[in-house]
Amino acid sequence: MAQDSSKADFWDSRYQNNVTPWDSAGLPSGFADHASMLLSAVPAAKVLIPGCGTAYELAWLRQHGVDALAFDFSPLAVNRAREAFPACADRILEADFFGPAIDGAWHWVYERAFLCALPPLLASRYAARMASLIPSGGVLAGYFFLRDQVKGPPFGCSLFNLQQLLAPYFMLEEQQPVAASLPVFAPDEYWLTWRRQ
Repeated sequence: MAQDSSKADFWDSRYQNNVTPWDSAGLPSGFADHASMLLSAVPAAKVLIPGCGTAYELAWLRQHGVDALAFDFSPLAVNRAREAFPACADRILEADFFGPAIDGAWHWVYERAFLCALPPLLASRYAARMASLIPSGGVLAGYFFLRDQVKGPPFGCSLFNLQQLLAPYFMLEEQQPVAASLPVFAPDEYWLTWRRQ
């Protein structure tokens, strides 16, 4: 079994073996409320969902008329999401976050269990890539795992270190603890909204 979480086969092996402790089997706690608030400010928002897994959030967004696109670089994750939500299949892509297939400007890039899935050495690339996808005034918002934890995934990061990582591009606007987090993240999961400067 591959042990490099920056590779698709690492995640394929987990899907094959049904080792998916990050999968909430539905919308994460509070998602609908947070999303509704964000989208009320930008009714025609374009939303990007990297590392989408089963893509529960994409299905909710599309049902609410949002122009949303989800992607994962694990073929098994993409197949699972397309099977779960066939009406959204054309909005679920197999692609690499750091590759050229994903481009354009997005009003909201949604984070959940994506940064903490990446090896810490890729954190600065994550920040720069997010900044390239989100124009000034847009947001990087979602669920962040705020625990200093070097062994992973999930790889944790303190809020201080996360601010150092994102501060060149984003300003933190909102921080709320998450109720009913999955055991793998509890009690250190927070909804954060970062505004692109």
